[in-house]
Amino acid sequence: MIRTDIESIPLPVGYELEWFGEYKQAKEADEGLKISAPYGFTAMILAVVFMFNGIRQALVIWFTVPLAVCGVAVGLVVFQTPFEFMATLGFLSLIGMMVKNAIVLVDQADKEILAGTQPYEAIISAAMSRARPVILGAATTILGVAPLLVDPFFKSMAVTIMFGLLFATALTLIVIPLNYALFFRIKSPVR
Repeated sequence: MIRTDIESIPLPVGYELEWFGEYKQAKEADEGLKISAPYGFTAMILAVVFMFNGIRQALVIWFTVPLAVCGVAVGLVVFQTPFEFMATLGFLSLIGMMVKNAIVLVDQADKEILAGTQPYEAIISAAMSRARPVILGAATTILGVAPLLVDPFFKSMAVTIMFGLLFATALTLIVIPLNYALFFRIKSPVR
């Protein structure tokens, strides 16, 4: 990077180099996020726990979130984009979208089990019945963010949301049902 080259220039005694502009603002914004993000995540986790009145559903949902990093990493490598402040904002938005999709699926599985459906069938039915809304919601978001790929300022955010959501959609429809079966010890009925 050019920044390291500039910072390696020897300065006369009494002079110092200080960065301003976009770099300084992004660095200050990152510091602000580091302070406030834990409170936001704690509130989101508690909201999911209280929503389902249980820990296991929250674990099913939140253990899937880190897997979205795979999609984000692929997108940033393909588009050769750094993970900067706007990408951080995109990733935080992505987490919210993933949690929303996962809540819909877990809630549907819970409702079907309460209605008397066998748990194994309820998981499959929930994933199948929520596949269309999850896929369509992801597709509209991906297409809506796509025009930002040509904007240098928003490119990293767009790539993060697009690729992360693409992977997250598959994760929601495959990993959430698997996690649900694992955490609730649901096995396939013997035939």
